[in-house]
Amino acid sequence: MLSANELVERVTKYQPSADADLIRRAYDYSAQMHHGQLRKSGDPYFVHPVSVAEIITELKLDTASVCAGLLHDVVEDTLATLDDIEREFGAEIAELVDGVTKLSKINFTSKEDRQAENFRKMVVAMARDIRVLLVKLCDRVDNMRTLESMKREAQERIARETIEIYAPLANRLGIQSFKSELEDLSFQYVEPDSYSEIASALAKTRQERDRYIHDVSQLLSSRLAEQGFAAEVTGRAKHLYSVFRKMRSHECTIDQINDLIAFRVLVESVSDCYACLGVIHSQWTPVPGRFKDYIALPKPNMYQSLHTSVIGPGRECIEVQIRTHEMHRVAERGIAAHWKYKERGGGISEQDAQRFGWLRQLVEWQKELKDPAEFLEGVKVDLFQDEVYVFTPKGDVRVFPRGATPIDFAFAIHTQLGEHVTGARINGKLEPLRHKLRNGDIVEIITGANQHPSKDWLEFAGTTRARAKIRNYLRNDQREKSKRLGEELLERELHRAGISPNKLLKNDHELRKLLEEFKTQHLDEFLIGIGYGKIDPQDIVNFLAPPSQDGREGKAPESLREGRVAALVRKVTRRDDSAIRINGIDDVLVRYAKCCNPLPGDDILGFITRGRGVTIHRRSCQKAFDTDPERRVEIEWDTKAKINRAVQLRVVTSNQPGILANVGQTFSSMSLNIREANCRAGDDGRAINLFTFNCMDLDQLKKVMRALQKVKGVVSVERV
Repeated sequence: MLSANELVERVTKYQPSADADLIRRAYDYSAQMHHGQLRKSGDPYFVHPVSVAEIITELKLDTASVCAGLLHDVVEDTLATLDDIEREFGAEIAELVDGVTKLSKINFTSKEDRQAENFRKMVVAMARDIRVLLVKLCDRVDNMRTLESMKREAQERIARETIEIYAPLANRLGIQSFKSELEDLSFQYVEPDSYSEIASALAKTRQERDRYIHDVSQLLSSRLAEQGFAAEVTGRAKHLYSVFRKMRSHECTIDQINDLIAFRVLVESVSDCYACLGVIHSQWTPVPGRFKDYIALPKPNMYQSLHTSVIGPGRECIEVQIRTHEMHRVAERGIAAHWKYKERGGGISEQDAQRFGWLRQLVEWQKELKDPAEFLEGVKVDLFQDEVYVFTPKGDVRVFPRGATPIDFAFAIHTQLGEHVTGARINGKLEPLRHKLRNGDIVEIITGANQHPSKDWLEFAGTTRARAKIRNYLRNDQREKSKRLGEELLERELHRAGISPNKLLKNDHELRKLLEEFKTQHLDEFLIGIGYGKIDPQDIVNFLAPPSQDGREGKAPESLREGRVAALVRKVTRRDDSAIRINGIDDVLVRYAKCCNPLPGDDILGFITRGRGVTIHRRSCQKAFDTDPERRVEIEWDTKAKINRAVQLRVVTSNQPGILANVGQTFSSMSLNIREANCRAGDDGRAINLFTFNCMDLDQLKKVMRALQKVKGVVSVERV
């Protein structure tokens, strides 16, 4: 474990102006607060924050980050508070500590919710200051290095979280050293059998592989030196997890993996990179399709390098990465390599910050997606999948997760463009919205003024941004429909009570009292609540015109009452009763779903639809489950109303003479007229008959079904 002076010495080597006294005070404070605490391994707990601070110095971060590393567990695991930290060390360090601190004081319904909400909290903090994420990554690296002392269940949970979230985040930040280490450390706990198999296989051939790496490195160095390049050549076996990933994607064994060895060539300039590539390709045969130029087209995390695979000595397939020393520094330390020290704390340049637009996306998503688990799942999908690079018509590069479609491209450019996209011209060819984008595609979006997002788009939108925007549009669209329905329901109920809707809306005092009573902030929210069925219009009438103690109908204040002429006209023009009541209100605009043909007596559910009021489903109908829960309204049949609804029965009978006449006679005896019949005989001696007829309610339908089941030759009767 480093002493305070050793830690200060490390920091001042790369930041001579560092506040050494502040680091020593943070060191002593952390030691004091964690005194007596032990880790699962039995070591003093204080070893962990010091190790985290040491890892932070490897990234060459500033004084505040080092202090945050020393103090990051103090608030969570000791009696110290954030106010104490701010008082002792200032607001900057307190904000970093707060960003890294878990939400340990909040009760969650599940570990998954806790994990998701912790990540959401970190996203908000790291959007303000990227150092929050860098400190958290250093914390995770040390935790993974010491994971062997934890219980098996905890090992697997922490390792899975690391490989799904923190290793990809390290990759997004361009810190390749962290990414590789976190993946390999997690791999042994997440897939222990595969880890042991690959580790054993590589261990058996280690001596032979080391000798091969030495010989090829010497050969490549001398060949480049002959051409006048001062190149530094190193070689290594590929990381275990990258080998495992390749085995899984290619569905092969480790013996079938050709390029287990990678070489790195570091040179002085970009022009040297391309010149060295020519030397290597002239020395060994390149493998077709395996060359990648990340210098001309850098990865979003600022990674730059030339990658090529060649058939090296002994007919071995080897990968060679060629980059400058500066590119290598950025590849190992990522965003931390671009750190700029300022008078007040640290930061990155605006140009570099623009390369991390995904951070802004994270912040947008966490605002739009209220469900923490949905947010975290979206982050995994969007940020951590393989990527495809496509071009705008102007030649700008856009990066998307593999499986993205023109919808994702359109929403990435602008929300309005996404909401009106009808298709895309990809490489000059018209393609539909579900077309999967591929590397190098040139994408031009086609729009239509009358086009709007539909629920179907969610099936082939690949990015969380696009899905969130589509859901947001659909939600707003449904809110508008609910508002219109709420207006209609409220107006009808007020008119029946002799209350003028216009007078109510113009009376600020009464309206304000009404909104307060039903705990809503705005009139729109109030009307939407009525449309969704959350507010009963009858309760509104009872509030405005309270009934008397003996139950007699109350009267509204004179200032809200309808004029006598208006009330008379309303009474004369009143429509017939509907068969449906929403929260006790009849005369509602409804339509009956054809998928389940509900009948009076069925257990039913309604949901709001565009321009059609409320659509009625049987509660057991699958389509009712697929609807947006916010659009659902509780409804009931009006017992006063009498309707005839078309219903269909499937009657399976034996294929014998006279059976159809007997079935028809059953309908006739119950005074039911068959509107349509479809009869088809099968090869198995049976006939399937579909009968459509009008029926008053569920009781009548059940009587018909029982009567049909008694007919000789009828095998089964079921409602369609």
